[in-house]
Amino acid sequence: MLPQQVSASAWFVQGQSALGSPANRNFISNAGFVVTPAGVVVIDALGSPSLAQQLLQRIRRVTPQPVKYVVLTHYHADHVYGLQAFRAAGAKIVAHRAAREYLNSDTARLRLEASRQDLAPWIDANTHLVEPDEWLDGPRDLQLGGTTLKLLPVGPSHTPEDLVVYLPSEKVLFAGDIVFRNRIPFVGQADSRRWIRALDQVLALDADVIVPGHGPASHEAKADAALTRDYLLYLRQVMGTAAKNLEPWEDAYKAADWSRFDKLPLFQAANRMNAYNTYLLMEQEKD
Repeated sequence: MLPQQVSASAWFVQGQSALGSPANRNFISNAGFVVTPAGVVVIDALGSPSLAQQLLQRIRRVTPQPVKYVVLTHYHADHVYGLQAFRAAGAKIVAHRAAREYLNSDTARLRLEASRQDLAPWIDANTHLVEPDEWLDGPRDLQLGGTTLKLLPVGPSHTPEDLVVYLPSEKVLFAGDIVFRNRIPFVGQADSRRWIRALDQVLALDADVIVPGHGPASHEAKADAALTRDYLLYLRQVMGTAAKNLEPWEDAYKAADWSRFDKLPLFQAANRMNAYNTYLLMEQEKD
C-alpha cells in the first residue's frame, strides 16, 4: 500500500484488480486522501479494518495532521469495511442518505456474514457496519484548513448513494465506482442508464486527474471514462435488444461480441452477471 501523489494536496492508494480474498485482505478498491493545514479528508475506507489501519499509518508518514473526515462514495463492502478504524481514530464519517436503506437491509447483513467466512481473518465477528455521522441530501462544500472539497451526488447510478469528491483548486476528482479503469466494471443492481449520465456529469467537471474507484489514476479523463461508458452502452444495446424481442438471455449472451472487453481483468468473474442484471433491468425500463 504505497500512497501515490496526484497533486499538491491529494493522494491515493490503489487496490488490486481482483476479487476480494484472504490473500489480498480485500484490498481491491482505491482510497484517497487530501491533506490540509487543519487535518486530512479521506475518501473511502477500504475493505477491512486492517487495511484502514495501514492506510492511517501511511497517512501519518505524509502528514502529522489527524484524519478529520471520511467521505464515502458509496456503501459497497470493499469501500466501507474499514470504517470502524477511522471512527476509532476520531474521524467524522459523511455519506449520502440514499445509503440508509442498504445499510439497514438484510442484503448488507448477509453480505457481512458471508464476508466473515470468505475473508477471514481480515473480516471477523468484530467487524461491523458503521453509520455515518452526517447524512447528505444534496451537494455540500466541505471546508477544512482553507481547502474546499465539493461533495456531489451523482446517483442513483452505480448505487443509489453515489457521491464524487472534487478538489477544484487542484482539479482532482475522486470518482468512486462511477469510473473503473483497466478492468470490467461491477454492474450489480446498478441503474446503467443513469450511470452513463453520471459519467457525463463527471466529465463536465473537466478534472485534470480522476482517481477511479478501481484502477490507476487517469490524466486523460475522457479517454479513460470512455471504457466504462462504452461497456455500459454495449451491455444496454445487446441486452436491451434481446429483452425487447423476448429473446432468451442465454442465447443473447452467447451471440454477443465481447471481444473488445474479454481480455480485461475480471471479465470472466463479472461479465455474465453484469449482462444478466442488465437484461433484467432492460425488461423493466419503459422507454
